This record gives sequence, structure tokens and C-alpha cells, in this order.
Amino acid sequence: MLKYLLLALVVLVSFGNLRAQGEAYQFFTNKGKKIELKDVLKQAKDVDAVFFGELHHNSLGHWLQLQVLKGLHAENPDLVVGSEIFEREDQLNLDEWFSGQITESNFEAEANLWKNYTSDYRPVLRYAKEKGLRFIATNVPRKYASLVSKKGLAALDSLSPPAKNYFAKLPIMIDMNMPGYVAMKDIMHGAPGNSDFMIQAQALKDATMAESLFGSIYEGKQIYHINGSYHTKDGEGILLYLKREFPDLKILDIHMVTQDQLDKLDDANAKAGEIVLVLPSDSHTTY
Repeated sequence: MLKYLLLALVVLVSFGNLRAQGEAYQFFTNKGKKIELKDVLKQAKDVDAVFFGELHHNSLGHWLQLQVLKGLHAENPDLVVGSEIFEREDQLNLDEWFSGQITESNFEAEANLWKNYTSDYRPVLRYAKEKGLRFIATNVPRKYASLVSKKGLAALDSLSPPAKNYFAKLPIMIDMNMPGYVAMKDIMHGAPGNSDFMIQAQALKDATMAESLFGSIYEGKQIYHINGSYHTKDGEGILLYLKREFPDLKILDIHMVTQDQLDKLDDANAKAGEIVLVLPSDSHTTY
């Protein structure tokens, strides 16, 4: 018995030492001030929409994503959740699972799940279902994004009326001079394919994810949306399309980055979001 008590004491002391050496993550304001999760949630109470710009494969980031969801829900039982990882075609599958009409295994067999869904996204879905929250599949089906990347937005005009229900209403206005899109084009310089069409495909995703939230916003619901960090970086992407429809919408943009050190926010990451979540460069990834 004494041996197990001593082992438990060693574990507790070791954990205390790890805590003393520093946290596993750190939230900052975009001015570089350290804040805690409770401070993030305090700010989130007073906005219409919270966007969590994630690194898709970072497991620690996904755990924090869930903690933000729990904190938001504690303040607002009527919260609406949405995510990039589900395409509009999966809305029926989501609704049937959440309503108990199909099992979780049926849902997972039918939905277009990302390869790290089980480890990284399932906890968020299970929490939302358990609490009876509305969950919106916001993204455009990848087949239509792929079509645009090869042939441009004009290719969507020839699709059937039912197909057009799965992406933002045409015509989709694109600011090709938006810094994020310009940077994307610069990165692609010399790569195969039409860079303008690739930007149009990105804009199709941004516009569709934004439009997917319009109905809930018109109903006065608070939104919590999970998406890749690039879709909301610097207040662009999805957020610009939302602001076109709702100029006075109050948004809190959480942006996830990794750094070698967590004590200070690197200048390169300072303006990426209103709140910047810094994770260690060596934090666990699932792929």
C-alpha cells in the first residue's frame, strides 16, 4: 500500500513540476497580452458569432475547441454549432443522428468523415448531440469545389437547381485583391493549374460556409463555428462574406498557431485573429 502511495505522490510532484515549467498552451490578445480561457469565454459572451480557426491535425487544439464549446454552452443553452468538416450534403445524416433516427455507427458509415474525425472531432459532435444543440454542415461538397478549381466559377451555372442548393447563391462576388487570396496566389506561383480558379474554389468554400449560417443569425442565435485557420485569418474569408450580409455582426475570431516558445506572441502571428491561441511546435498531431 505504501508503495502505491509513494507512486501517487511522485506523479503529483512531477505534474506540479510540469505546471511550474509552463502551460501546454497560451491564449493572447492580438496586442500580445497573455489571457486565460476564462477571459476568452468572457469576451465570447457578448458576441453574435465565435469562430475557431484550427490547425486541422492538432489534437491539443481540438481539445481546447471542445472546452470553448462547453464554456459557450454553459452561458447559452441555445447555441448553434457549425463546422467546415461537414459538407451540406451531410446535413440530413447529422439531423437524423442527432434526433435519434439513426445510430452513431450508421451516421459515421454514411457521412463524409475526415480521416481524423474519430480522434479529433467526434468529442465535439458527441457533446453537441448530448446537449441537444443544432449542428450545421456548412461546407460546399468537395466535388463542386474541385469543379471550380479546374474550370472556374462559371462551371457552376450549368448545374441543376437541386445541385445549386449545396453551395452559396450565385453569383458569388470575389475580391481577388484580398490579401489572403493574393498570398494564396503567390504560394501557387509556378504550380500546375489555374491559380485564379483555385482562389475561386477557396472563395466558394468561404461564401458557402458563411451563407450556411445566415438562417441561424437571422433567428438571433449565437454561432460557434469550427474551420481551418486560413478561412478566417486576419478577419478575411468567411468573415468578410458574413460582414457583407450582416455589417454590424459582432464576431470573436480565435486563431490557432504553433510556436517554439509560448511566453511571447511572435510578431508574425500577432494580427491573425482577435484572440491567438499558441500551441507548442512539438504538440501532438494526428497526421
